[in-house]
Amino acid sequence: MSEQAPARRLYIKTYGCQMNVYDSERMADVLAPLGYGVTDDPAAADLVVLNTCHIREKATEKVYSELGQIKRMKDARRAEGQAMTIAVAGCVAQAEGEEIMRRQPAVDLVVGPQAYHQLPELIARAHRARGERLAADFAPDEKFDVLSTDRRPTGVTAFLTVQEGCDKFCTFCVVPYTRGGEWSRPAEAIEAEARALAGKGVREVTLLGQNVNAYDGGGGEGGGLAGLVRRLAKIPGLDRIRYTTSHPRDMDEALIAAHAEVPELMPYLHLPVQAGSDRILRAMNRAHTAEGYLKVIEKVRAARPDIAISGDFIVGFPGEREADFEATLQLVREVGYAACFSFKYSRRPGTPAAALPGQVAEEVKEERLQRLQALLAEQQLAFNAAQAGKVLPVLFEKPGRHPGQLVGRSPYLQSVHVTAPDRLLGQIVPVKVESGGRNSLAGVLAGVLAGVPELETG
Repeated sequence: MSEQAPARRLYIKTYGCQMNVYDSERMADVLAPLGYGVTDDPAAADLVVLNTCHIREKATEKVYSELGQIKRMKDARRAEGQAMTIAVAGCVAQAEGEEIMRRQPAVDLVVGPQAYHQLPELIARAHRARGERLAADFAPDEKFDVLSTDRRPTGVTAFLTVQEGCDKFCTFCVVPYTRGGEWSRPAEAIEAEARALAGKGVREVTLLGQNVNAYDGGGGEGGGLAGLVRRLAKIPGLDRIRYTTSHPRDMDEALIAAHAEVPELMPYLHLPVQAGSDRILRAMNRAHTAEGYLKVIEKVRAARPDIAISGDFIVGFPGEREADFEATLQLVREVGYAACFSFKYSRRPGTPAAALPGQVAEEVKEERLQRLQALLAEQQLAFNAAQAGKVLPVLFEKPGRHPGQLVGRSPYLQSVHVTAPDRLLGQIVPVKVESGGRNSLAGVLAGVLAGVPELETG
């Protein structure tokens, strides 16, 4: 018997960070009881949700460009006697709600990241008489009280939000204004959601937060994020735990120890530094120094020598001189990154940095970014190439692009391409790495090489 088609079709486009991916999944969960099934075709959707990111200016402008295209689809559906509701969610919605409705009147709803649990009620109001169109309250506790812990995972890995908001107020960042202050979910609720995910076949969770290592939701085991990790590591079937994004100020001794003592915690740490110049770090209000950051890295590597380090960098922050940029390059050389994200500074209205003197010329930012990215690419390739000859446990997640190929993740978050049968999807399997490229590894099943016909899978 074929599945019954959904009564309504939902299209969600997600911009930005992993937390937005999580939020989009939860929006789909909230709307499912109303009969909405997810579609990949916005033109066929009864409800279109753009879940937005406000970190960089170009990301914001992409939203307005997308809204123009969606409006044309809405007009075409109206001409055929069909309706389309357009909702803008996420951080752009929080920061520019009134402006969105002014610039694009076709938008029916604007929903901030702490209010998407109100979507069913807001949609009902919009359908009645365009009632309340803007919901941008800061109430994460209310949101998570409404959201069920019974999710519908789409694979063997899942994101799990444990902390939201930020109290750090970096001068370049809009997060404190769009997500509010730091708030942590109760450990009991997180464990319930993680258990439900594990019960549906999820084997790896990534714990999310704007400052995830500032987590203070309790949970025993010493408290903090370390205590939460230890608690979740006891869940049967949940074999891998990751977390992102961290702040150097909150990288405490307990969390560093967890990397040494909890085998389920993967040897991968995303720890943004943003710049290697103390002068620029002060201007960014990062509240750490380059030396302090390097000491944290040293402690983490002492606890877990094989750990892979990734980070974030902003090039061309106001007042950045060539000497400041060279300090960033030197820090990169000292750390040796496995992966990184790097961006040109983007002026965000309302942030302190937008008004700072010494705005760097675009061509200077571009030239510096190219130099930084060349060094980071060299380090990433070297880290991946160094995996050749090693046997790594790989969690197979999906079929590859080629027939008979599967794609999985190493403990270091690298994509791994292997010729393997579909029955190994969702399994953790030893793979001998044959080569490492810039963005992925290639390998063979280690059991086959050893002449063992029955592969031992985790």
